[in-house]
Amino acid sequence: MAASMDAGAVSAAPTGPHIIARLERLEVWSLSYLFIGIIGLGFLFTFYDIFDINVSFIQTCIELNKGCTPETALEALPLPVLLNLAGYVVGTLVLSPIADRIGRRNMLMITMLITGLGSLYNAFVGDYANFNIARIITGIGIGADLAIVNTYINEMAPRHARARFTTIIFIMSALGAFVGIWLGLILTTPATPWPLGLPFALAGPNFEAGWRWMYGVGAILAAVAVLLRLELPESPRWLIGQGRLAEADVVVRDMEVRASKHGPLAEPVVTDVHGATKPPSPVPYRDLFGNPLYVRRMILLFFVWFIGYITVYSFAAGFTVVLAALHYPPPEAGVIAAVGTLGFVAEAAIMSAIVEKLERRYWLPIGAAVTLIGSLVVAVAGNNVGIAFIGAILIFAGFNLWVSPTYALTAESFPTRARTTGFAIVDGAGHIGGGIGVMVITPILPMLSVIGALGLISVFLVIAAILVQFTPHTRNKHLDHISP
Repeated sequence: MAASMDAGAVSAAPTGPHIIARLERLEVWSLSYLFIGIIGLGFLFTFYDIFDINVSFIQTCIELNKGCTPETALEALPLPVLLNLAGYVVGTLVLSPIADRIGRRNMLMITMLITGLGSLYNAFVGDYANFNIARIITGIGIGADLAIVNTYINEMAPRHARARFTTIIFIMSALGAFVGIWLGLILTTPATPWPLGLPFALAGPNFEAGWRWMYGVGAILAAVAVLLRLELPESPRWLIGQGRLAEADVVVRDMEVRASKHGPLAEPVVTDVHGATKPPSPVPYRDLFGNPLYVRRMILLFFVWFIGYITVYSFAAGFTVVLAALHYPPPEAGVIAAVGTLGFVAEAAIMSAIVEKLERRYWLPIGAAVTLIGSLVVAVAGNNVGIAFIGAILIFAGFNLWVSPTYALTAESFPTRARTTGFAIVDGAGHIGGGIGVMVITPILPMLSVIGALGLISVFLVIAAILVQFTPHTRNKHLDHISP
């Protein structure tokens, strides 16, 4: 009854603050659950692409880079990873802010299209130079897509569950990483008795192009994601900022109908959300750099991501190659990394149930501790592959479990009129840290012991865990009160 009365009142003269109040009272996911899968499929592809180079690069390097061997592939890995990250930075800083001007939904289709074209290009390259160009194109799409997806989820999820739904989407990321590494193991490593490899792996003298098939699969996933995203509604918060109140009202009405199936809706409580009704500046960067509050948040979150990504990308893109350089046989190194992705999938599933129990900023120290423990376990494993498996699972769980709550924290830290732009600045520029990880840190790892190498990678996450403690509390708070 309350929902119908609200709808009737709003149909006469909808106002921005009242529509936002109706949106804020919703306590359940109020869109089709199919939309979670649609958005998640894009995340699955994104992380598939990030992780597919982990195992497959050794085969790629041998085919395209003259003189490359499994033991020397680590020397060649930094360039394509760095160029992919450079594309990521360009994409997120140039394309993501456009979503604050033309809408989240439209840009979500454009960014996934770019990503898929880059992956398709990768599948057909004829030399190492074109392989690297394709990695740049893919990075441009991925960088912009991640910023917009996290903004979209943050604006559509119920207040008390923003981090939870970000983490639910992140489960698809974990599955993408899982598929990327395991498919790489099947297609790009030779058949080897378990547990030193996979007995049914396909690579060999008669099949040396498995890495191309991996990028082809990525292109197909991206194409499917683009088509499905046509079904997504626009963010009502963005529509309100554009003054398109009637359209925002239609979206929220549909959300109210779905939410009312779970029980009666509370009366909307209108509060001061003046900032939410302000349209973005012609250049959204002005909305952030002109406000000292957001400047401080940008600086702090930039360093959190910058330093944290040194650990993430050193492990995500190079764990297999690092292990090979530390004298693990390549098939065995690939298996250890592949088993490690089980930790990524498990932590994402567990975190979706518990992430709202703590403030966002407390998860990073927990992730750092788990990563350090996993590194220690791998270091002491020696030739015991079973123990190395346990360590790898802990490593992959640890360096990923903090990401989704920090995604939520980052999106919550900026106003609707420039939320995608703010996320893009700190996360996109923060990826430079990932480049440093593979360009500066990774090449010196073979000179260290296993414990020294893995410990060096992990320590950066400890530093990020300290810095994130200075970010604001955002859990279960009104989005427009956190960032007016």
